[in-house]
Amino acid sequence: MTKTMTYSSLIRLGLLAALLAIPLSAQAQSEQKPPSVSVTGEASISKAPDIAILRAGVTSQARTARDAMSASARLMTAVLASLKDNSIAESDIQTSRLSLQPIREQNKNPANIVAVEASSLLTVRLRDVNKSADVLDKMISAGANIVAGISFDISEPSKLLDQARVEAIADARRKAEIYAKAAGISLGRPLSISEGYISRPRMQDYAMRAAPAAMPIQAGEEKIGITVSVAYELVR
Repeated sequence: MTKTMTYSSLIRLGLLAALLAIPLSAQAQSEQKPPSVSVTGEASISKAPDIAILRAGVTSQARTARDAMSASARLMTAVLASLKDNSIAESDIQTSRLSLQPIREQNKNPANIVAVEASSLLTVRLRDVNKSADVLDKMISAGANIVAGISFDISEPSKLLDQARVEAIADARRKAEIYAKAAGISLGRPLSISEGYISRPRMQDYAMRAAPAAMPIQAGEEKIGITVSVAYELVR
């Protein structure tokens, strides 16, 4: 008797599971993703930079670390004074590197220390790009004997990026419409949007020591680019 009841219960449970699976299967079919096309939109915006970034400093050699540091300090004091004379705000001047290195004899083992080199590097942000050559020339005249790099930047890149985002979406839709038309179907709503690569200007380094005089500096234009990946629904 117990075996019969157990067998009947199993049958009823199996039927119940089958009935429950029917709406779940229908729901799974209804949740299938619609046909779509995925494209990448691109856009770039160019603008003349309004910030110049100078990286220059001083280096001195002496028999002792104390003397090398003192010599570099005197040079750097004069360089900072030249920046102040050019109305460069202190907040736009930053010491970006300070180093002290031994100078050893060449082609000897063991190599004895014959001198010590002390170096200090400044990063200077100029709000007037046109003053770049003049400020650099005065820094060199004041004692700067290292020019580590010159670069240009844009003060409000987020505004350009927002404009590029709008244009990138438009470019993505243009490409998707081409595919949809070629396939003989219509383009529907966007299903997903993801931001991809963002390109920003890179610093160009022009390293030199004891530059004799200022040279022409051309700012040109900086370019900010962006890509977006968009999936569009395809409607028959």
